[in-house]
Amino acid sequence: MEPSSKDSVQTFGKKKTAIAVALCKRGRGLIKVNGCPIELMEPEILRVKCYEPVLLLGEARFSEVDIRIKVKGGGFTAQVYAIRQALAKALVAFYQKYVDEQSKREIKEILLTYDRSLLVADPRRCEPKKFGGRSARARFQKSYR
Repeated sequence: MEPSSKDSVQTFGKKKTAIAVALCKRGRGLIKVNGCPIELMEPEILRVKCYEPVLLLGEARFSEVDIRIKVKGGGFTAQVYAIRQALAKALVAFYQKYVDEQSKREIKEILLTYDRSLLVADPRRCEPKKFGGRSARARFQKSYR
């Protein structure tokens, strides 16, 4: 298939209630989160976590694609995990659709050996509170008099 500027894929990443949607298209290596470059990502401590897919796969693989990510919901940490998942899934989907199967398999292998949550969503959710206690599982203390 001949490369065109219209080549794009849309993927998503989820963690708890945070959802990140990534749009990956041919470009010159820009990665933006909610309109800001990923290098300026806040909080600073979690910036490296966002950057993990880029560090694992190398700048070269990201140099011919532009990725724009929109994230909402959840807290700081959940958003960061959703972003890194969307980023990794976007690159895998782009390589599958527009590059070749061999390099896509290679990328997927690298990501899965490092951390499975980069490609597979975590199904755990917060359990709702029930009556007769102060939380989902804890019950009020029983008293006999």
